[in-house]
Amino acid sequence: MPLTMKERQAVTKQLATTYNRAPKKEKGRILDTLIDLAGYNRSYAARVLRQRERLKRAKPVKKKTRRHRPRKYDREVLAALRWIWVICDCICGKRLAPYLPEIIPVLERCGELAISKEVRQKLVEISPATIDRLLASVKKQYQLKARSTTKPGTLLKHQIPIRTYSEWDEQRPGFVEVDLVSHEGGDPRGDFIQTLDVTDVHTGWTETRAVKNKAQVWVFEALKEIKGKLPFDLLGIDSDNGSEFINDHLLRFCREHQITFTRSCPYRKNDNCFVEQKNYSVVRKAVGYRRHNTEEELAVLNELYDTLWLYTNFFQPVMKLIEKTRIGSKVKKRYDRARTPFRRVLESSLLAERTKEELKQEYAALNPVELQREMMRLQDRLSAVTQSKRNENKEDQNVKTLEYIFS
Repeated sequence: MPLTMKERQAVTKQLATTYNRAPKKEKGRILDTLIDLAGYNRSYAARVLRQRERLKRAKPVKKKTRRHRPRKYDREVLAALRWIWVICDCICGKRLAPYLPEIIPVLERCGELAISKEVRQKLVEISPATIDRLLASVKKQYQLKARSTTKPGTLLKHQIPIRTYSEWDEQRPGFVEVDLVSHEGGDPRGDFIQTLDVTDVHTGWTETRAVKNKAQVWVFEALKEIKGKLPFDLLGIDSDNGSEFINDHLLRFCREHQITFTRSCPYRKNDNCFVEQKNYSVVRKAVGYRRHNTEEELAVLNELYDTLWLYTNFFQPVMKLIEKTRIGSKVKKRYDRARTPFRRVLESSLLAERTKEELKQEYAALNPVELQREMMRLQDRLSAVTQSKRNENKEDQNVKTLEYIFS
């Protein structure tokens, strides 16, 4: 009667120790015994006996015990970090970490943050990677894509040169990129509000203004208004090839004020990368993607932008690319230390000390949390106006439908 599996294992276990210690002739007899009892062939029987003894001699594997170190960044640090992160518009760790030593005293001065010395010291020492790791569970952002409504302007295009870096001095404030952000809500028919976005290349200083449509007269007036608000002289303007910029009004204005006027290469959006980046991080994040086309919405938008520029330029640190190296198929980029446009303007030696003192006084009087509250109030007001307009349009459409049915 053949042996069961358990009986075979028991016999193998009993013979394994004797087999591995026995001389060659004795091993042959042990193999014969195991073959007769278990029915193995000779090669398999020898392998089973060798493996059995090897497993017996092997030391038991110790389970790795996880070290439980005390957390350096406890709940109190995480709560303060989340609060500051929200106030700073949910920026990444690389931008937030170098900005913490500056924003914490500002929030404490304004009475918006109360933390102990230990927590403050930990926040100042925290690394960008740790910030991203601690905030990973609360980072939920949706990235939406919008269509472009730029139409090429052929008039005078040959008189406006394509931008070359020999004509621009990007190591000083005053050379800006301009662009329009459309608020068509996915429906490009008719007229709708546009936002003129002006971004300084050197400092990242950003100004925005809402206009009724893309008509040259409105864009030109908004650009002149922004020129008067800039804390430095406007030295150069670079635009895309849209007719709202490529026109005789702006060209003549730039010639009269000795402003370098250039345009980007057609179909090359990365030529205006500085302002294109602000189109989302400043305008879209503050306004969204709804359709705005009324005078009331225009007034609310400009009221919102009167607060937004303070928050963006004084309390939003930005990083600039300083080196890009290609190693095979990979591109290695190196950025400078994140600083706000306000700090970058103060670092410029070309600005008058009086202008810098005025900016410092304005900065000392600002509360970033209060600015956020004001922006949220205006955003809610804009949303209410837009929703009311949509409801009225829906009622008018229903009335027209009923009139058509019963006509």
